[in-house]
Amino acid sequence: MVTGEGGSGTPEVSQRPTLPTPLGSVFKTPWGAHSSRGMGVKRSLQSGGVLLSLLTNVLAVLSTATNYWTRQHGGHSGLWQECSKGTCSNIPCQTMLAMTGACMVLAAGFGLVAMAMGLRIRCQEGDAMRGQTTSAMLFLSGLLLLIALTGYTVKNAWKQDVFFSWSYFSGWLAFPFSILAGFCFLLADMIVQSTEAISGFPVCL
Repeated sequence: MVTGEGGSGTPEVSQRPTLPTPLGSVFKTPWGAHSSRGMGVKRSLQSGGVLLSLLTNVLAVLSTATNYWTRQHGGHSGLWQECSKGTCSNIPCQTMLAMTGACMVLAAGFGLVAMAMGLRIRCQEGDAMRGQTTSAMLFLSGLLLLIALTGYTVKNAWKQDVFFSWSYFSGWLAFPFSILAGFCFLLADMIVQSTEAISGFPVCL
């Protein structure tokens, strides 16, 4: 706004006072950026958890169903059958072998259910409780694998003419994948909870 002062005709520019910027608007963009970045990390962890649980299930089912847990002279055996010279027969009931088989079946079952829940969480916005349940089931699957494989190792490790084969090692390989998948879903839930806590924090004077 230009005004004249007296008769000199000298223009005078009046300046309007600058209003202070609210602190809320200053902090709005950083919090939004952190939130979107957190959601991206959450999605990546969930995708990794689904992939690791898929590998866990493939290895656990393959290990449970095949008859190459041990090799011995003239044949090989698994949890359910022993084969010699191309002929397979059912193994008579043994307590340790039955416990190993039951734990492997339960581990594969929990792993399949956890993978289905993880896929649902990844494709939809799952709540934290369902994500924590998925993590718990994957950890339980890993624990069952550990119990089964440890018991089988103790039963057969002392035998001189018995060697562990690829079905046995597939089970051991499924164990760390199950634990890692559980941690992926657990960390994803922690990110969701921390993001909600930050977004709800009052940033104002």
